[in-house]
Amino acid sequence: MKIVLIQETKIPVDNRVALTPEQMALLQRDYPDDRFVVQSCDLRAYSDDQYRAAGIPVVDDVSDCDVLMGVKEVNLERLLPRKHYFFFGHFAKMQAYNLPLVKTLMEREITFTDYEYLVDGKGQRVCAFGWWAGIVGVYYTLRGYGLRHRLYELPPADRTFTLEGIIRLLKGIQLPSIKLVVTGAGRVSQGAQHLLREIGALKMDEQTFLQDTPVETLAYCVADVDRLVKRTDGGDFSWEHFTHHPEAYCSDFMRWGRVADALLCAHFWAPEAPVYLSEADLADPTLRIRMIGDVTCDIQGSVKSTLRASTHNAPYYDYNPATQKEEPAFASPSNITVMAVDTCPNALALDSSAYFGNALVTHVLRPMLNRTASPVIDGATILRKGKLTPKFDYLKNWIEPCFDEM
Repeated sequence: MKIVLIQETKIPVDNRVALTPEQMALLQRDYPDDRFVVQSCDLRAYSDDQYRAAGIPVVDDVSDCDVLMGVKEVNLERLLPRKHYFFFGHFAKMQAYNLPLVKTLMEREITFTDYEYLVDGKGQRVCAFGWWAGIVGVYYTLRGYGLRHRLYELPPADRTFTLEGIIRLLKGIQLPSIKLVVTGAGRVSQGAQHLLREIGALKMDEQTFLQDTPVETLAYCVADVDRLVKRTDGGDFSWEHFTHHPEAYCSDFMRWGRVADALLCAHFWAPEAPVYLSEADLADPTLRIRMIGDVTCDIQGSVKSTLRASTHNAPYYDYNPATQKEEPAFASPSNITVMAVDTCPNALALDSSAYFGNALVTHVLRPMLNRTASPVIDGATILRKGKLTPKFDYLKNWIEPCFDEM
């Protein structure tokens, strides 16, 4: 078997890698009968020379490889027929913008496994960047708050950033005395909470946080979905009921919005769920929040001020509550500043890549190289030789009508 780490081709660029030089060298040592190569790329956080130094050949032509692994979607013209690709595909939730990708994968009889659906026996994801997204989300949100209020200046992220470096930077400033509400309880939220603990932020319980009193340090509270919504009939919240009947709930977010200064969105949201901050809520004069870090980056989703995704080079823009339009970042005190970078882990490409690669080696590559059956890989394989697998057959009704239109 010949496995290649492919060049990243999506714009905006992504510096992360699926496997670090050390991880590939370890695989080559443990599986000497298989071959591991890297396609040349000058965008990665790890350079071509670092792979060469680890003993991994760097090549341009990957047409003789069997398994091709990247991070983001591959440019259509680069997709090689009848290969096995691994990357984040972003179409299993029927994202329309990637229909051309689906069509090309199917036409070229490609086997495609999506990292997002690599789960263990309990349904928990085994290869994910979410924890790191929470880390970067906190950094970007606090950086934006400082720029908005001219309190301090933190540097923009570059490809050399590490978690240790971010902690050092945040400990080197006078943190603002504000209340930050962190939504969700998954990996993104857990990463955010880790960084907040590391920099000495004060965690408050819900009752204390919701009191309209000032704080003397950076304080935060975590609110999962059960604390963000309420039943319209006045009944008690039930996770099972909410999962099956989200339409029976409405937002209860304004009780947080009236006392918090900043919001970090780290929750999972589906279109059928309630909108937490509507256009009307955002224009409500009692809303105190003026800085929103939307790590989830659901465009016009649970928080209507997220008008578009932003980039690492320009992570901020303003939302004007009166016009519901975008304005330049920090244009007016009455605006709400939004951070909506949809590739936050890319700001910690070195750390997050090593973390992701370790999981990939354990849950994907070793079973594959040992030639053992893997329910983890099978469950995440959307296409096999260009055909939808049974688990993802629901995509057929979404895909087929579009083929005639494209």
